[in-house]
Amino acid sequence: MTLLSRRPGSFGGVVLSRFQRPGQVIVGGFAAVIAIGTALLALPIATTEGEPAGTLPALLTATSAVCVTGLITVDTDPHWSVFGEVVILLLIQVGGLGIMTLATLFALLVSGRLGLRARLLAQAETKTLHGADLRRVIRRIVVFSLVSETVLAVVLSLRFALGYAEPPGRAIWLGVFHSVSSFNNAGFTLWTDGMVRFVADPWVVLPVAFAVILGGLGFPVVFELLSNWRRPRTWSVLTRITVGVSAALLVGGTLLFTVVEWQNPRTLGPLPDHVKFMAGFFTAVMPRSGGLNVIDISAMRHESWLATDILMFIGGGSAGTAGGIKVTTFGLLAFVMWAELRGEDRVNVGHRRVAGPVQRQALTIALLGVGIVAAGTFTLLAMVPHSLDRVLFEVVSAFATVGLSTGITPQLPPPGQLLIIVLMFIGRVGPLTVFSALALRERTRRYELPEERPIVG
Repeated sequence: MTLLSRRPGSFGGVVLSRFQRPGQVIVGGFAAVIAIGTALLALPIATTEGEPAGTLPALLTATSAVCVTGLITVDTDPHWSVFGEVVILLLIQVGGLGIMTLATLFALLVSGRLGLRARLLAQAETKTLHGADLRRVIRRIVVFSLVSETVLAVVLSLRFALGYAEPPGRAIWLGVFHSVSSFNNAGFTLWTDGMVRFVADPWVVLPVAFAVILGGLGFPVVFELLSNWRRPRTWSVLTRITVGVSAALLVGGTLLFTVVEWQNPRTLGPLPDHVKFMAGFFTAVMPRSGGLNVIDISAMRHESWLATDILMFIGGGSAGTAGGIKVTTFGLLAFVMWAELRGEDRVNVGHRRVAGPVQRQALTIALLGVGIVAAGTFTLLAMVPHSLDRVLFEVVSAFATVGLSTGITPQLPPPGQLLIIVLMFIGRVGPLTVFSALALRERTRRYELPEERPIVG
């Protein structure tokens, strides 16, 4: 990756060139980490039985961990040894930090690149790059992530030790593993039934849900809220849309899941009323990319599956650990539609006008997502005997890097599992690649063609 290059006659002899094919850097980096993780998980020491796990299970698990998804074909705790679980945990951490760092840096380069470039130019000229925003941003991301994970790990470890009589070492390991998995929206658990056993425990359910929300909001939004939470009128468009759309989806999802599953004897039906609301809230949070569950996903009603598909596809905030097309994309398109319905030729959010290129980028990412999900669903349907709703659920979960499942992923044939691997990789790496390619390669046309208005609709 080349950031700086020298040209004769330029100011100071240094100019900031654009990233050299950033998509290749992103794809190559994630692929390399997945390859290393696959090799480690394929070792005999990585399984409890001391036998090699096989290339395909190791590859799918490594991809799911690095892409912070959570779809698996073998149960984590019974199958993988302590060594294997540590490898999975490290892959989740590397994947989560890598995603937040890359996404935030690209956001800086796009939204504020003039100021950032100027500072980089000046500091590169004086060889003081150590003080640049890039280093400060990366440090804040790492510190913010580790502190958040540590706080949650302490809460969960104490709960597992005091409330469930887990031995201290086991309680700490459970707390650390599920803290990292929750904050990074990875969807991995060390229990075969997910987190169903904790459905009535607010000391586990609520902290985990909050960590998923925090990690999925996105680093820029979280820090803007921390510094300006009392002055919402000063929030950026990114924060306004992320907070507004996230809150609406969370409230709407909670009400929908609670109402639809209220009398379902296989999900919320047997639970006390107050637990039903908490479980409905948790179930509404997890499609945003959390991937954890306190009720049996395979037993949910078809209406809930469809609602989950929609929430998974939308995903969470930009520059965070969540997947999907992102709430920013969804929110921008909603404002575009509203402006068009009102006959306005400008799209405004709060006291800011949204640039035309950003609107086109949002439309491109959304339509690419629809196309990938449609192609993946069509291909997987041709391989398996499962119904459309189950296949669509699995494909959206993989593409949106969520990890929720109706239970058919372990039953897929090898070609189907390879398709899931490809979808997870595209879903995690693809949006970053597309975003960087669209935003960092803007071209200004030096002429205008005659305008024509074709019939639309």
